[in-house]
Amino acid sequence: MNTNHSLPYRRIVAKAGTSVLTGRSDRLDMAIMSRLVEQLAALHKEGREVLLVTSGAVAAGRQALGKPRQRRDVPFRQMLAAVGQGRLMHVYEELFAPHDIVVAQALLTRADIADRQGYLNVRDTLLGLLEAGVVPIINENDVVAAEELGDEVFGDNDTLSALVSNLVDADLLVMLTDIAGLFTADPATHPEAKLIPRVERVDDLIDEVAAGEERHGWSRGGMTAKLRAAREATSWGAAVVIARGAEERVLLDAASGKSIGTFFCPTGSKVESRLRWLMSGLSTRGEIRVDDGAARALRTRQRSLLPAGVREVVGDFDRHDVVAIADGSGQRIACGVANYSARDIAAIKGMHSARIQEALGHRFGDEVVHRNNLVVV
Repeated sequence: MNTNHSLPYRRIVAKAGTSVLTGRSDRLDMAIMSRLVEQLAALHKEGREVLLVTSGAVAAGRQALGKPRQRRDVPFRQMLAAVGQGRLMHVYEELFAPHDIVVAQALLTRADIADRQGYLNVRDTLLGLLEAGVVPIINENDVVAAEELGDEVFGDNDTLSALVSNLVDADLLVMLTDIAGLFTADPATHPEAKLIPRVERVDDLIDEVAAGEERHGWSRGGMTAKLRAAREATSWGAAVVIARGAEERVLLDAASGKSIGTFFCPTGSKVESRLRWLMSGLSTRGEIRVDDGAARALRTRQRSLLPAGVREVVGDFDRHDVVAIADGSGQRIACGVANYSARDIAAIKGMHSARIQEALGHRFGDEVVHRNNLVVV
């Protein structure tokens, strides 16, 4: 049955945990990983933008070292991750190569995206990779993330996948697991448990699931972590699917809107979410006023703001501050992250972008405010 969930999904984040990539064994399963990459490549060929949030570095490190003595302390996990991360990435490079797809590695910790500056740097990098047709492969940087077993745990990359979906304004997050989705009870102990195909709001389910859940082995990503991640992603405007990673066409079916696993409805708007985030950092010290042509381009064509369209800079602000953008009459039409300081923008206003380097002696791009970091009010 095909249940169209606001198709098409143009930008898709897929998350594959350790239990999926290993088939719940003690080593990476090449057949499973190959099937995953083939689906990502097929979506990429269709013109979709895909990102993969992957676990597996620790498993790859353990495999390379020949099943070393089992320990659960953080330094041991970091050592295994250091051994395994390069091997994991090499596997992905080899699997994507026959499809003529270039991949890029991004290792993140919570600290990398905790502040606005880091958030913007990571966002700009990931969006730049997507524009270049590259598939970003993202993992938690276990080698330096010493807090991973404490309160700040990403949860086998579940939380990370939700944060990435927010970073890139994803339309769909597909969280691949080793069960078919969310059930009315634990299917391992309750054979009568039934799959829940659709969830409108996640909040009421989290405490109930957490109360009865037991973690197993080395996997850090139980259903509670996935539900929390689903709550975050849906509140930011993405649809979420939790489904069995071993299904032959799981990503293709989820991306086409077919009923598979458990579908979580978006509870917020991506535009509203981005606007809230930008408004939370809005500088009250400055404003950029633009000409009529730039105002029309921003309002109707979702264009970046170029220096040629700037008429006036009011007040003072720094590069990467969030500023208001107003038309010639002073009416606010947008807000966004400034690529240049107020002083720099005042020096290049009205100019063609090609003259930025000459005028300033430095250059942070053609745009005063890039469309990726701008929301029309």
